[in-house]
Amino acid sequence: MKIRVMLVDDHPLVRTGIAGMLANADEIEIVGEAANGKEALQVLAVAQPDVILLDLRMPEMDGPELIRHLRSEGNNIGILVLTTYDTDADILRATEAGANGYLLKDTSRDELIGAIRATHAGDGWLTPTIAAQLMRTVRQGEIEQLSSRELQVLKHVAKGLSNKEIASELHVSQATVKTHLLHIFRKLDVNDRTAAVTMAMERGII
Repeated sequence: MKIRVMLVDDHPLVRTGIAGMLANADEIEIVGEAANGKEALQVLAVAQPDVILLDLRMPEMDGPELIRHLRSEGNNIGILVLTTYDTDADILRATEAGANGYLLKDTSRDELIGAIRATHAGDGWLTPTIAAQLMRTVRQGEIEQLSSRELQVLKHVAKGLSNKEIASELHVSQATVKTHLLHIFRKLDVNDRTAAVTMAMERGII
């Protein structure tokens, strides 16, 4: 039985390249492709993959959102993140959402095939550099995750909305927005809105 693999990436050339890389792998079959998480949900039922190769940052629904959606439905399909992003925040978002493995796009063909096999077998897979980085982050407590509400507030700040406008969008008081901002500043170790947005973008949080 071949391992049925689905590719989810918003760049068609990347999907083509990955498919070409795996074309001669006897035990692997590409059964579907999607450009984002929302499209992936529509393709999944037909493709019925064993493993999803998933990028992180995509329009409509990004990688971690798709992972959380699938896990919330009790779907235990193998999910292997394949991305260019290696920030601590990106790695933690993916692993905490429920990804089985995390690879960078400069990985070798042999490592990619090995990771697919391991994921299909139910094992986790992290490249050595990512594993070491993740362990350092967890050990040192470098990142305190933003709550879903804090993330919403920060995204509105990034759009240039005022506290009053954010309060209206989220149906909360301005005092509540200010409280969320104070928590965000503390977690990101910054002192103002601009620095918070800059730091969040650098860490891949938004």
